[in-house]
Amino acid sequence: MTEKRIVIGTDLPNIPWEDRPPGSPDPVWRYSKNPVIPRDAIPTSNSIFNSAVIPYNNRFVGVFRCDDKHRRLQLHYGESDDGLNWRIDPDPLVLKGGDPEIAAYNYRYDPRICKLEDRYYITWCNGYAGYPTIGLAYTYDFREFFQLENAFLPFNRNGVLFPRKIGGKYAMLSRPSDNGHTPFGDIFYSESPDLIHWGRHRLVMRPIGGWQATKIGAGPVPIETREGWLLIYHGVLTSCNGFVYSMGAALLDLDEPWKVRYRTGPYLLSPQKDYECVGDVPNVVFPCAALCDAATGRLAIYYGAADTVTALAFAYVDELIAFVKENSVI
Repeated sequence: MTEKRIVIGTDLPNIPWEDRPPGSPDPVWRYSKNPVIPRDAIPTSNSIFNSAVIPYNNRFVGVFRCDDKHRRLQLHYGESDDGLNWRIDPDPLVLKGGDPEIAAYNYRYDPRICKLEDRYYITWCNGYAGYPTIGLAYTYDFREFFQLENAFLPFNRNGVLFPRKIGGKYAMLSRPSDNGHTPFGDIFYSESPDLIHWGRHRLVMRPIGGWQATKIGAGPVPIETREGWLLIYHGVLTSCNGFVYSMGAALLDLDEPWKVRYRTGPYLLSPQKDYECVGDVPNVVFPCAALCDAATGRLAIYYGAADTVTALAFAYVDELIAFVKENSVI
């Protein structure tokens, strides 16, 4: 690691971690004991995947996508002492204070958590009037959760907040979509003065071919570095047997995040292990959360595997940025 910190953030000395396997040249490597959360971690779950985690009070907490045995898509709270062994509440998350018009929902899935100012914000794909849009809520203590207005009109997914205001405004990435499996998808940037009114929408990235030829979407909350915002994202190709989801990364301008400075040509991680290739939806690597230790640049990336289980991968931020810059295709 370089002496000068590349990550602009807080230290996380208890980050879950496993060293790179001997002889591995890859900038991202898998946890040897994957999946870190099995599909049946609670009695009612069919699958637990595409979920969000964050440090809190010297341990870790999370909001998890748990599809139950009715195949209802729900959000559940969970906590862990080490980021590896999780205790997930068997009851779905209760959101308070929302307008009854939006408090009634058809489904909730694929959450992200962002620490911003004095609270923690949760974004997710919210089924409003039968259509997907971006739900938004906050908590101070992970005991009470308060729902805000949906961020955008349907159809939209993959809403990811930035961890600080940009130009005095709240900022979010999203992916406009449709009401189905969405055979298209670009990443857009939007900003808001109050988390209710959103505008100044700007295109960030489009699919560019190969593993990211069909659609792309933002993954974990962007990580602020001296080189720019490190955005880990998913890309999808359409094979003869359906979609294949892989993981990539990009560096966005710190002041104008809709401007892409660098972007990975090759993927960082693609579905190759059994737990990524075999499940309810085969061939899926879907990153949703990342923990980062600013002191060492260690990065722990949580991702959904085959829409069935939650897995974990690791990287060093400086190595990842170097790889993105050396292998960039914009």
